[in-house]
Amino acid sequence: MPTASLSQSPTAEVRPGDAYVQSFARGLEVIRSFSASAPRQTLTEVAGRTGLTRAGARRILLTLQTLGYVESDGRLFALTPRILDLGFAYLSSMPMWNIAEPVMEQLVEQVKESCSAAVLEGADIMYVLRVSTRKIMRNSLGIGSRLPAYCTSMGRMLLAGLPDHEVLELLRSTPLEARTRHTLTEPEAVLAKVQQARRHGWCLVNQELEEGLLSLAAPVVNRAGRIIASINISGQVNRTSPRVMQDAMLVPLREAAQLISQRLAGG
Repeated sequence: MPTASLSQSPTAEVRPGDAYVQSFARGLEVIRSFSASAPRQTLTEVAGRTGLTRAGARRILLTLQTLGYVESDGRLFALTPRILDLGFAYLSSMPMWNIAEPVMEQLVEQVKESCSAAVLEGADIMYVLRVSTRKIMRNSLGIGSRLPAYCTSMGRMLLAGLPDHEVLELLRSTPLEARTRHTLTEPEAVLAKVQQARRHGWCLVNQELEEGLLSLAAPVVNRAGRIIASINISGQVNRTSPRVMQDAMLVPLREAAQLISQRLAGG
C-alpha cells in the first residue's frame, strides 16, 4: 500500500505527477507480462500484453536489458535470473521469513509433510517460503508462486483476516473456477468457509485446488493480532486422510504458527 510523503497528510489525495512515476509503473507492467505461459516474448507480444505502444515497450525492454534484467536474441526477450534480486530484496527486508524458516523446518521434520508460508496478494496467495519433503503437485511451487485464495487453505485463512464485506466483494469480482469436482465456486459458500476458518483459527481444504491434494493452514499474526501471513501443511489423501491430518498435524501446525507469531512480536 502506498505511504504518504512527509509533506502530505495520510488522507491527502495523491495527484498524478506528485508521487506516481508512470514510466516506472510501465516498467513493472513489462516485467509482469512475462510468466510461465509466456517466458519469451517478441516486442509485439510485450506491447500487446501491457497496452503499450511498440516504441514504449521497446524503450523499457532495452532499459531492462541494459540493467541486466532482460536478455534478447534479437527477436525474443526473456527475463534473466537477476530479476530474482527484486524479490529477494523483499524477503531479506522482512525478518519474519528468517524467523519462520527454522520453525517450519522443525515442523516438516515432525509431521513428514511439506510446509509453506504465503501472504495475500489481491485475490491470490503468494508463496514466500517453502520447506519441501517431496513433490506433491503436478506443478512445483516455489517462492513467488501464486495460487487463487478462494480454493486454498492458506488463502481462506488469509481472507479470514478481512471483514466479511471485503471478502465477499473480492470473491464476487474474481472468477471462481471449478478446478476439481470438489471446488466451491459460489462466493457465499466460500465466505462461509472463510468465516469457519476465522472462528476455528485454522483451515482445511480437501481436493479443491487439485485432485488428491489436502492442505491444512494456520495464521501468523502480528503484535496487534492481525493476520499477516499463513503457513500450511500439504499432503496427499491417498496416504493421509483429512481426519488423520487434522488429528495428527493440527496441533503442531498451530504451535508452529504461534511460535512464529511470538518471535515476530519479539516474545
